[in-house]
Amino acid sequence: MSRVAKKPITLPKGVELKVAEDGIAVKGPKGSLSVHSLPGASVHVENGVVNVVVAEGAEDKFGGTVRALLANMVKGVSEGYERKLELVGVGYRASMAGKALNLSLGFSHPVVFNAPEGITLETPTQTEILIKGSDKQLVGEVAAKIRGYRPPEPYKGKGVRYAGEKITLKEAKKA
Repeated sequence: MSRVAKKPITLPKGVELKVAEDGIAVKGPKGSLSVHSLPGASVHVENGVVNVVVAEGAEDKFGGTVRALLANMVKGVSEGYERKLELVGVGYRASMAGKALNLSLGFSHPVVFNAPEGITLETPTQTEILIKGSDKQLVGEVAAKIRGYRPPEPYKGKGVRYAGEKITLKEAKKA
């Protein structure tokens, strides 16, 4: 069995985990998430501790995956996930209009992004975007979509980047 699958998951206060034949559901203060069951791995809940057990003779490749998915779901419904984006460039701005995010990224038109269900967008300043949600995969996907409108370019570094992302700038062509 993998080392990841052996590590137990402790459920924080207010978080419930239900195991059914078709999948596993986690419910907490920040929402509820579910995942389908993977073959060869079973989940046992005892006294607020979740253990993943790989069946005898089965391949253990899903044990670590199931444990990681469950740990991410438990953290998501209890604490939530957050991703921060920065806009770098003259005139690059972000603002909220209701639930829609308006981006001015140097195009001839503004880019309007509607957040999917379960994601909240905030703009603390004109050059910062905060993406919050309980589903780790969905938060990362939304951040990647917004970044995809204007990825950082390698010569001046202008564009939408993750907070703390280091862009290696290329040297300009010499005469």
